[in-house]
Amino acid sequence: MQPQSEFDRRRFLGTVAASGVVAATAPRLLTAAPAETPRTTESLVAELHKNLTEQQRQAICFDWNHQDPQRGLLRTFVANNWNIVPQEINSDFYSDDQRDLIRVIFESMISPDWHARYYQQLEDDAGGFGNEQSIAIFGNPGDGKYQMVMTGRHMTLRCDGNSTDHMAFGGPIFYGHAPDFNEGANHTGNVFWEQAIAANNLYKMLDGRQRSLALLDKTPREQDVAFRGVKQELPGIPVTELASDQREHVQKVLDKLIEPYRQSDQEEVIQCLKTQGGLDACRLAFYKDQDIGDDGVWDNWRLEGPSFVWHFRGAPHVHVWVNVADSADVALNA
Repeated sequence: MQPQSEFDRRRFLGTVAASGVVAATAPRLLTAAPAETPRTTESLVAELHKNLTEQQRQAICFDWNHQDPQRGLLRTFVANNWNIVPQEINSDFYSDDQRDLIRVIFESMISPDWHARYYQQLEDDAGGFGNEQSIAIFGNPGDGKYQMVMTGRHMTLRCDGNSTDHMAFGGPIFYGHAPDFNEGANHTGNVFWEQAIAANNLYKMLDGRQRSLALLDKTPREQDVAFRGVKQELPGIPVTELASDQREHVQKVLDKLIEPYRQSDQEEVIQCLKTQGGLDACRLAFYKDQDIGDDGVWDNWRLEGPSFVWHFRGAPHVHVWVNVADSADVALNA
Protein backbone atom coordinates (compact mmCIF):
# COMPACT_ATOMS: atom_id res chain seq x y z
CA MET A 1 0.00 0.00 0.00
CA GLN A 2 1.48 3.34 -1.01
CA PRO A 3 1.22 5.77 1.89
CA GLN A 4 -0.75 8.97 1.44
CA SER A 5 1.31 12.14 1.31
CA GLU A 6 0.33 15.39 3.06
CA PHE A 7 0.31 17.22 -0.26
CA ASP A 8 -0.78 16.51 -3.82
CA ARG A 9 2.42 14.96 -5.16
CA ARG A 10 1.07 14.95 -8.69
CA ARG A 11 1.45 18.71 -8.48
CA PHE A 12 5.20 18.23 -8.91
CA LEU A 13 6.07 14.61 -9.58
CA GLY A 14 4.41 13.61 -12.84
CA THR A 15 6.07 10.38 -13.83
CA VAL A 16 9.46 8.86 -13.13
CA ALA A 17 10.47 7.59 -16.54
CA ALA A 18 12.24 4.30 -17.09
CA SER A 19 15.35 6.27 -18.03
CA GLY A 20 15.59 7.54 -14.49
CA VAL A 21 14.61 11.09 -15.52
CA VAL A 22 11.99 12.80 -13.41
CA ALA A 23 9.53 14.65 -15.64
CA ALA A 24 7.78 16.80 -13.08
CA THR A 25 6.63 20.20 -12.14
CA ALA A 26 8.86 21.50 -9.39
CA PRO A 27 8.28 21.01 -5.67
CA ARG A 28 8.58 24.09 -3.56
CA LEU A 29 12.34 23.73 -3.26
CA LEU A 30 12.60 23.77 -7.06
CA THR A 31 10.47 26.78 -7.91
CA ALA A 32 13.37 28.49 -9.69
CA ALA A 33 13.20 25.93 -12.51
CA PRO A 34 10.54 25.87 -15.24
CA ALA A 35 7.76 23.43 -14.45
CA GLU A 36 8.37 21.40 -17.59
CA THR A 37 12.15 21.05 -17.07
CA PRO A 38 13.14 17.36 -16.88
CA ARG A 39 14.94 16.57 -13.66
CA THR A 40 17.40 13.74 -13.23
CA THR A 41 17.93 11.97 -9.95
CA GLU A 42 21.34 13.60 -9.81
CA SER A 43 19.99 17.13 -10.26
CA LEU A 44 17.44 16.52 -7.51
CA VAL A 45 20.18 15.35 -5.13
CA ALA A 46 22.15 18.49 -5.98
CA GLU A 47 19.05 20.60 -5.28
CA LEU A 48 18.54 18.90 -1.92
CA HIS A 49 22.18 19.44 -1.00
CA LYS A 50 21.95 23.11 -1.95
CA ASN A 51 18.94 23.62 0.31
CA LEU A 52 20.35 21.98 3.42
CA THR A 53 21.14 24.26 6.32
CA GLU A 54 24.67 24.33 7.69
CA GLN A 55 23.47 22.38 10.73
CA GLN A 56 21.99 19.70 8.49
CA ARG A 57 25.17 19.48 6.44
CA GLN A 58 27.22 18.97 9.55
CA ALA A 59 25.01 15.99 10.42
CA ILE A 60 24.50 14.15 7.11
CA CYS A 61 27.22 15.34 4.68
CA PHE A 62 30.68 13.78 4.57
CA ASP A 63 33.88 13.92 2.61
CA TRP A 64 34.07 11.45 -0.28
CA ASN A 65 36.53 9.18 1.55
CA HIS A 66 35.15 9.62 5.07
CA GLN A 67 36.31 6.80 7.37
CA ASP A 68 34.08 5.52 10.17
CA PRO A 69 35.81 3.91 13.19
CA GLN A 70 33.57 0.82 13.06
CA ARG A 71 32.54 0.65 9.40
CA GLY A 72 35.64 1.76 7.57
CA LEU A 73 34.99 3.65 4.32
CA LEU A 74 31.46 4.71 5.19
CA ARG A 75 30.38 5.41 1.62
CA THR A 76 30.81 1.76 0.55
CA PHE A 77 29.48 0.06 3.68
CA VAL A 78 26.40 -2.16 3.33
CA ALA A 79 24.28 -4.10 5.81
CA ASN A 80 20.83 -5.62 6.01
CA ASN A 81 19.53 -3.30 8.74
CA TRP A 82 21.33 -0.08 9.53
CA ASN A 83 21.15 3.69 9.48
CA ILE A 84 24.01 5.60 7.98
CA VAL A 85 23.14 8.53 10.26
CA PRO A 86 20.59 8.67 13.11
CA GLN A 87 18.43 11.43 11.58
CA GLU A 88 15.40 9.66 10.06
CA ILE A 89 13.75 11.05 6.96
CA ASN A 90 10.39 11.47 8.70
CA SER A 91 11.85 13.27 11.69
CA ASP A 92 11.62 17.02 12.24
CA PHE A 93 15.29 17.20 11.26
CA TYR A 94 13.99 17.85 7.71
CA SER A 95 11.47 20.42 6.54
CA ASP A 96 8.31 19.31 4.76
CA ASP A 97 9.79 20.46 1.45
CA GLN A 98 12.97 18.48 2.01
CA ARG A 99 11.05 15.33 2.89
CA ASP A 100 8.97 15.77 -0.25
CA LEU A 101 12.11 16.04 -2.33
CA ILE A 102 13.75 13.02 -0.70
CA ARG A 103 10.67 10.98 -1.61
CA VAL A 104 10.94 12.14 -5.24
CA ILE A 105 14.63 11.18 -5.27
CA PHE A 106 13.76 7.75 -3.90
CA GLU A 107 11.12 7.17 -6.55
CA SER A 108 13.49 8.30 -9.29
CA MET A 109 15.96 5.61 -8.23
CA ILE A 110 13.31 2.91 -8.68
CA SER A 111 11.59 1.76 -11.85
CA PRO A 112 8.01 3.15 -11.94
CA ASP A 113 6.66 -0.40 -12.25
CA TRP A 114 8.22 -1.15 -8.88
CA HIS A 115 7.06 1.87 -6.88
CA ALA A 116 4.03 0.13 -5.38
CA ARG A 117 6.04 -2.97 -4.49
CA TYR A 118 8.80 -0.96 -2.83
CA TYR A 119 6.23 1.01 -0.86
CA GLN A 120 4.70 -2.30 0.25
CA GLN A 121 8.09 -3.50 1.43
CA LEU A 122 8.61 -0.28 3.35
CA GLU A 123 5.14 -0.49 4.90
CA ASP A 124 5.69 -4.09 6.04
CA ASP A 125 9.25 -3.66 7.27
CA ALA A 126 9.36 -0.11 8.62
CA GLY A 127 5.82 1.24 8.83
CA GLY A 128 6.16 3.29 5.65
CA PHE A 129 8.60 5.41 3.72
CA GLY A 130 10.87 7.60 5.81
CA ASN A 131 10.41 5.61 9.01
CA GLU A 132 13.67 4.03 10.23
CA GLN A 133 15.36 5.35 7.07
CA SER A 134 18.09 7.93 6.71
CA ILE A 135 20.25 9.47 4.01
CA ALA A 136 23.80 10.77 3.78
CA ILE A 137 25.61 12.66 1.04
CA PHE A 138 29.29 12.11 0.28
CA GLY A 139 31.27 14.63 -1.72
CA ASN A 140 29.78 17.74 -3.25
CA PRO A 141 26.94 17.29 -5.78
CA GLY A 142 27.59 19.34 -8.89
CA ASP A 143 31.28 19.73 -8.12
CA GLY A 144 33.23 16.50 -8.48
CA LYS A 145 32.44 13.07 -7.17
CA TYR A 146 29.41 12.60 -4.95
CA GLN A 147 26.97 9.97 -3.78
CA MET A 148 23.72 9.89 -1.83
CA VAL A 149 23.14 6.75 0.22
CA MET A 150 19.73 5.78 1.62
CA THR A 151 19.65 3.16 4.36
CA GLY A 152 17.20 1.45 6.68
CA ARG A 153 15.80 -1.96 7.42
CA HIS A 154 16.19 -4.14 4.33
CA MET A 155 17.54 -1.27 2.23
CA THR A 156 20.80 0.22 1.06
CA LEU A 157 20.30 2.31 -2.10
CA ARG A 158 22.74 4.62 -3.84
CA CYS A 159 22.66 7.50 -6.30
CA ASP A 160 26.17 8.40 -7.44
CA GLY A 161 25.78 10.31 -10.71
CA ASN A 162 28.20 7.81 -12.29
CA SER A 163 30.97 9.38 -10.22
CA THR A 164 32.05 6.06 -8.69
CA ASP A 165 34.41 4.58 -11.24
CA HIS A 166 33.94 1.03 -12.53
CA MET A 167 31.02 0.13 -10.25
CA ALA A 168 27.30 -0.38 -10.74
CA PHE A 169 24.97 1.43 -8.32
CA GLY A 170 27.97 3.30 -6.93
CA GLY A 171 28.77 0.39 -4.62
CA PRO A 172 27.21 -2.68 -3.03
CA ILE A 173 23.48 -2.49 -2.34
CA PHE A 174 20.99 -4.50 -0.31
CA TYR A 175 17.28 -5.18 -0.54
CA GLY A 176 14.93 -7.47 1.33
CA HIS A 177 11.41 -8.00 2.61
CA ALA A 178 9.76 -9.77 5.53
CA PRO A 179 5.95 -9.77 5.44
CA ASP A 180 6.49 -12.46 8.08
CA PHE A 181 9.83 -13.02 9.76
CA ASN A 182 9.53 -16.78 9.25
CA GLU A 183 7.95 -17.05 5.83
CA GLY A 184 6.20 -20.10 4.46
CA ALA A 185 7.39 -22.06 1.46
CA ASN A 186 5.38 -19.86 -0.93
CA HIS A 187 6.70 -16.60 0.58
CA THR A 188 3.23 -15.10 0.37
CA GLY A 189 3.30 -11.34 -0.05
CA ASN A 190 7.05 -11.06 -0.52
CA VAL A 191 7.58 -8.59 -3.36
CA PHE A 192 10.99 -10.02 -4.30
CA TRP A 193 10.14 -13.73 -4.28
CA GLU A 194 9.34 -13.68 -8.01
CA GLN A 195 13.09 -13.40 -8.58
CA ALA A 196 13.60 -16.74 -6.86
CA ILE A 197 10.74 -18.26 -8.86
CA ALA A 198 12.51 -17.23 -12.07
CA ALA A 199 15.75 -18.84 -10.89
CA ASN A 200 14.00 -22.03 -9.76
CA ASN A 201 12.24 -22.29 -13.11
CA LEU A 202 15.70 -22.48 -14.63
CA TYR A 203 16.66 -25.22 -12.16
CA LYS A 204 13.69 -27.25 -13.40
CA MET A 205 15.15 -27.07 -16.91
CA LEU A 206 18.43 -28.69 -15.84
CA ASP A 207 19.17 -32.37 -16.46
CA GLY A 208 20.64 -34.67 -13.83
CA ARG A 209 24.29 -33.89 -14.56
CA GLN A 210 23.62 -30.16 -14.61
CA ARG A 211 21.75 -30.33 -11.31
CA SER A 212 24.69 -32.12 -9.70
CA LEU A 213 26.86 -29.15 -10.65
CA ALA A 214 24.33 -26.50 -9.68
CA LEU A 215 23.01 -27.82 -6.34
CA LEU A 216 25.38 -27.39 -3.41
CA ASP A 217 25.09 -28.48 0.21
CA LYS A 218 25.66 -25.34 2.25
CA THR A 219 24.72 -21.70 1.73
CA PRO A 220 27.73 -19.39 2.15
CA ARG A 221 27.62 -16.53 4.59
CA GLU A 222 25.21 -14.06 3.00
CA GLN A 223 27.44 -11.04 3.63
CA ASP A 224 30.29 -12.62 1.66
CA VAL A 225 29.95 -10.70 -1.57
CA ALA A 226 33.58 -9.77 -2.17
CA PHE A 227 34.77 -10.46 -5.71
CA ARG A 228 36.67 -13.69 -6.37
CA GLY A 229 38.14 -12.54 -9.68
CA VAL A 230 39.14 -14.73 -12.61
CA LYS A 231 41.69 -16.83 -10.71
CA GLN A 232 39.35 -18.30 -8.11
CA GLU A 233 36.85 -21.00 -9.02
CA LEU A 234 33.26 -19.93 -8.58
CA PRO A 235 30.56 -22.16 -7.06
CA GLY A 236 27.78 -23.75 -9.09
CA ILE A 237 27.22 -24.58 -12.72
CA PRO A 238 28.98 -22.50 -15.38
CA VAL A 239 26.54 -20.74 -17.69
CA THR A 240 28.63 -22.14 -20.55
CA GLU A 241 27.48 -25.63 -19.50
CA LEU A 242 23.88 -24.72 -20.31
CA ALA A 243 21.96 -25.33 -23.51
CA SER A 244 20.84 -22.37 -25.59
CA ASP A 245 17.30 -22.28 -24.17
CA GLN A 246 18.68 -22.52 -20.64
CA ARG A 247 21.10 -19.68 -21.30
CA GLU A 248 18.24 -17.59 -22.59
CA HIS A 249 16.48 -18.22 -19.29
CA VAL A 250 19.55 -17.07 -17.34
CA GLN A 251 19.22 -13.79 -19.21
CA LYS A 252 15.59 -13.64 -18.09
CA VAL A 253 16.69 -14.17 -14.50
CA LEU A 254 19.18 -11.32 -14.82
CA ASP A 255 16.49 -9.09 -16.31
CA LYS A 256 14.24 -9.92 -13.37
CA LEU A 257 16.99 -9.04 -10.91
CA ILE A 258 17.72 -5.61 -12.33
CA GLU A 259 14.20 -4.55 -13.30
CA PRO A 260 13.39 -2.80 -9.96
CA TYR A 261 15.97 -0.09 -10.65
CA ARG A 262 16.15 2.95 -12.90
CA GLN A 263 17.27 2.44 -16.47
CA SER A 264 20.70 4.00 -16.03
CA ASP A 265 21.53 1.61 -13.18
CA GLN A 266 20.29 -1.36 -15.20
CA GLU A 267 22.54 -0.33 -18.08
CA GLU A 268 25.49 0.10 -15.73
CA VAL A 269 25.03 -3.44 -14.41
CA ILE A 270 24.90 -4.84 -17.94
CA GLN A 271 27.99 -2.89 -19.02
CA CYS A 272 29.98 -4.03 -15.97
CA LEU A 273 28.96 -7.62 -16.62
CA LYS A 274 29.86 -7.35 -20.30
CA THR A 275 33.34 -6.05 -19.43
CA GLN A 276 34.10 -9.10 -17.28
CA GLY A 277 32.88 -11.56 -19.91
CA GLY A 278 29.09 -11.40 -19.68
CA LEU A 279 26.89 -14.14 -18.33
CA ASP A 280 29.23 -16.70 -19.91
CA ALA A 281 31.73 -15.78 -17.18
CA CYS A 282 29.16 -16.48 -14.45
CA ARG A 283 27.99 -19.49 -12.51
CA LEU A 284 24.65 -20.21 -10.88
CA ALA A 285 24.43 -22.06 -7.57
CA PHE A 286 21.45 -23.34 -5.59
CA TYR A 287 21.74 -24.42 -1.95
CA LYS A 288 19.77 -27.30 -0.51
CA ASP A 289 20.13 -26.43 3.17
CA GLN A 290 17.47 -24.11 4.59
CA ASP A 291 14.87 -25.36 2.11
CA ILE A 292 11.64 -24.03 3.58
CA GLY A 293 8.96 -26.71 3.36
CA ASP A 294 11.43 -29.30 2.00
CA ASP A 295 9.77 -28.76 -1.37
CA GLY A 296 12.82 -28.64 -3.62
CA VAL A 297 12.17 -24.98 -4.44
CA TRP A 298 15.51 -23.60 -3.43
CA ASP A 299 15.17 -20.56 -1.20
CA ASN A 300 18.85 -19.67 -1.32
CA TRP A 301 20.75 -19.21 -4.57
CA ARG A 302 23.49 -17.12 -6.11
CA LEU A 303 24.48 -15.78 -9.53
CA GLU A 304 28.18 -14.93 -9.55
CA GLY A 305 30.90 -13.81 -11.93
CA PRO A 306 34.48 -12.58 -11.46
CA SER A 307 33.23 -9.16 -10.27
CA PHE A 308 29.50 -9.80 -10.11
CA VAL A 309 27.66 -11.15 -7.06
CA TRP A 310 23.88 -11.38 -6.67
CA HIS A 311 23.24 -13.43 -3.54
CA PHE A 312 19.60 -14.28 -2.82
CA ARG A 313 18.81 -15.64 0.66
CA GLY A 314 15.17 -16.63 1.03
CA ALA A 315 15.20 -18.29 4.45
CA PRO A 316 13.69 -17.30 6.84
CA HIS A 317 12.76 -14.27 4.70
CA VAL A 318 14.34 -12.49 1.76
CA HIS A 319 17.75 -10.83 2.01
CA VAL A 320 19.56 -9.94 -1.22
CA TRP A 321 23.15 -8.71 -1.39
CA VAL A 322 24.41 -7.15 -4.62
CA ASN A 323 27.95 -6.23 -5.62
CA VAL A 324 28.80 -5.43 -9.26
CA ALA A 325 31.87 -3.86 -10.87
CA ASP A 326 33.67 -4.13 -14.18
CA SER A 327 36.80 -5.59 -12.56
CA ALA A 328 37.64 -7.62 -9.49
CA ASP A 329 40.48 -5.19 -8.83
CA VAL A 330 37.94 -2.66 -7.53
CA ALA A 331 38.47 -2.50 -3.79
CA LEU A 332 35.33 -2.51 -1.66
CA ASN A 333 34.45 -2.52 1.99
CA ALA A 334 31.67 -5.05 1.47
